[in-house]
Amino acid sequence: MGLRFKYNIVLLLACIIGIGAAAGLSYRFVQDSAVDEIEDSIRLLRANALAVRSYTLTNIDPLLSDDNDILFLPETVTSFAARSVFANVQEHFPEFSYKEAALDPTNPADLPTPLEKDLIDQFRADPSLEQLSTVVDREDGRFLTVAFPLTIYQEGCLRCHSTPEAAPPAMVDLYGPDHGFGWELGETVGAQIISAPMSIADKRALETGIILIVGLAGVFLLVFVLTNLMLGRIVLRPVRRMSEVAEKVSMGDFSVEEYKKPGRDEISSLSVSFNRMRRSLERAMSMIDV
Repeated sequence: MGLRFKYNIVLLLACIIGIGAAAGLSYRFVQDSAVDEIEDSIRLLRANALAVRSYTLTNIDPLLSDDNDILFLPETVTSFAARSVFANVQEHFPEFSYKEAALDPTNPADLPTPLEKDLIDQFRADPSLEQLSTVVDREDGRFLTVAFPLTIYQEGCLRCHSTPEAAPPAMVDLYGPDHGFGWELGETVGAQIISAPMSIADKRALETGIILIVGLAGVFLLVFVLTNLMLGRIVLRPVRRMSEVAEKVSMGDFSVEEYKKPGRDEISSLSVSFNRMRRSLERAMSMIDV
């Protein structure tokens, strides 16, 4: 097994270990970074939903509230407005989903799942919580789910949710008097829940990992070629030349020219020492012949 082969084996193992470690670390780092970016997008979507809710309560509801005594108009409901606007946003960002879940909603479609109920209960138990993030495994994949508390801060919300008597008659006729009432100012009644598939983060991490692996492989290939060229020129060729000279001298052929490697490195010093030893051997052989 030659010196070059041994060197290349060690270098190759180092390259494989280095690329593997870098790929693993980068995948995790990029995935975490991608998850943070998704959460930032979710917070932006939530801010948009809050703006729609506030605009509906402040500007739309006063204009249409009188008509609710005869015909219930869902456009006056903040959650309906937020969902409707988000549906338009979803046409451009189909990977995101939005839901407003409440423990006792007027519309049964807003009932929470067991996971959503657990998130709402956490918000109710700790009013200082501003958001909760979790990764959920579903039949269609893994999803990053971020929940935000829905807390009653504006008295206008209580017009529909305090008592059946105070609510618009048309709304009570549509949904009944049994659910969606008894809410209080300052109470956390539900949560805004926005989800996005983890495949977004996984795909971004994989793409970045592949780019990193290709880049590192290119760097290691360059190092491999350059170091092999230097190894051959600086070490192997001079050593091979000295070995050939030593072989001839050992057979008694002193006619071969001395080999002296230019420079001041270790191989150059070795060639000088080798030539000195050769001359000493040649003198000793001459004395024996005499």
